[in-house]
Amino acid sequence: MLIECHDLNYQYPSSSTQVFQGLSCRISGPGFHALFGPSGVGKTTLAKMIAGLVKGFSGEINVKTKAGILYTYNLERLPGWSVVGEHLKEISPPDKTKYLQNLTESFGIEECLKTRFSRLSLGQQNRTNLTRYLLQDFDLLIMDESLANVDETTRETIILKIKSMFSQKAFLYISHNVVEVAKFCKEILVLRDVRKSPQITAIKGQDHTGEQPPDRRALEQTMLEIVHAS
Repeated sequence: MLIECHDLNYQYPSSSTQVFQGLSCRISGPGFHALFGPSGVGKTTLAKMIAGLVKGFSGEINVKTKAGILYTYNLERLPGWSVVGEHLKEISPPDKTKYLQNLTESFGIEECLKTRFSRLSLGQQNRTNLTRYLLQDFDLLIMDESLANVDETTRETIILKIKSMFSQKAFLYISHNVVEVAKFCKEILVLRDVRKSPQITAIKGQDHTGEQPPDRRALEQTMLEIVHAS
C-alpha cells in the first residue's frame, strides 16, 4: 500500500480560504499511521482527498492499493431502524463474517447486536460503525475520530485488537489525543496552518503493540516532537 501526495493546492469552494499550498506527503506500508494537528488545518479535507471524496485540487495523489481505501468518521450512522447484528451480517462479505464475533467481543458491543442502532449510546454507535468497516475489504482504512465518545481504556483495547487482527492492513488514524498517536502509531503526519512552513511534518511514533510496556521516556520524547511540530 502506497499513497503519495505531490504539491497539493486546495481552497474551499465556498470561500477563498486556502487550505493547502504545495503540500506533499507519503504513507506507505501496513500499520497505524496518524494525521494530527489543531482543528481547522485540513485533516479531514486531506483524508477525504486521499479517499477520493474531495475533488477540485491541483497537484497529484498517487494511490497504489489492491482492495482500495475506505473512509469512516465519528458521526457516521447506520440506518436507525436497523437491528445491528442483522445489518452487520447483511453488509459483510461471506469470508469476513467469521471476524464478527471476535470484533464485537473485543469492542464490547455484544449486547448491541439485538438492538436498533438509534437506541445505542454515541460510544456504542461509533464502535459498531467501526466494526462495520473492519468487516469490509480494504488496504487502507481512514479512521476520522472514529473512537470519539469511547473511554480511554476501551479505545486502547480496540486499537491493540485492530493492530493484532489486521497487521497486514494500513490505517490512517485522525485524533486530537497526542498521547494516543505517539504511543500507538508508527508514523505521525503533523499538519499545521497553511501559513506555516513546513505545513506537514512526519514523525516516527512508538508503534506500541501491547506486548511490552511502552518506554515512558521515548514516548514523552515523541510527544514533545509532535507538539513542537504542531
